[in-house]
Amino acid sequence: MSKRIIVLSLVLILLMLAATVHFTHLGSYMNFEDFKNNSALFRDYVKSNYFLAVLYYIGLYFVVAAFSIPGAFVLSIAGGFLFGAAAATIYVLAGATSGAILAFIASKYLLGDYLQKRYKKELLYFNKEMSENEKYYILMLRFISVLPFFLLNILAGLTKLDLKTFIWTTAIGILPSTLIYTYAGHNLSGIEEPTDLLSVKILTGFVLLGLFSILPVILNKFKK
Repeated sequence: MSKRIIVLSLVLILLMLAATVHFTHLGSYMNFEDFKNNSALFRDYVKSNYFLAVLYYIGLYFVVAAFSIPGAFVLSIAGGFLFGAAAATIYVLAGATSGAILAFIASKYLLGDYLQKRYKKELLYFNKEMSENEKYYILMLRFISVLPFFLLNILAGLTKLDLKTFIWTTAIGILPSTLIYTYAGHNLSGIEEPTDLLSVKILTGFVLLGLFSILPVILNKFKK
């Protein structure tokens, strides 16, 4: 069985899971107001079924991240409230990164390899630039979030970026925002709306992180 068939089969199965989350009552709890109103109920469940709750949380985050289902922002806050900021950060990184890996692999094997072969000459300069600075570009885009999380996973799969580099740049790139949101969830009572977290200082911090990550590329171009 070819890699494309295996990846496509896996994607179809996960699409069914995503549809289940979207079209059942489970999807409604990814709304911030609904979660806050039912927060005590969720916390009681976690206390009684911690291990199962962690598996469900990571699995849900995996599906949301892989298929760009709205709710990742609220899930991060919820994780901080239910598991604590430190533990929730680990669980979010596990779910989001694994979901990103699925999208990346699917993109690479279903379309990326074909495009690289079909337009080998046209992509020569682009591939050369990526091979020299790919980790800096991915980190910058993760920090600044110029592109939606799901879209960047797909576009990265169309390049010659290797899986190992994609994994560690994704994990590090989403770490700052994850820490902020899970810590905020740990102090849920102080949040009236999710937008309260998106202050000018925080957004500026993300931009500065992105610029700092791309600094080696700028310096290298300047030297040349």
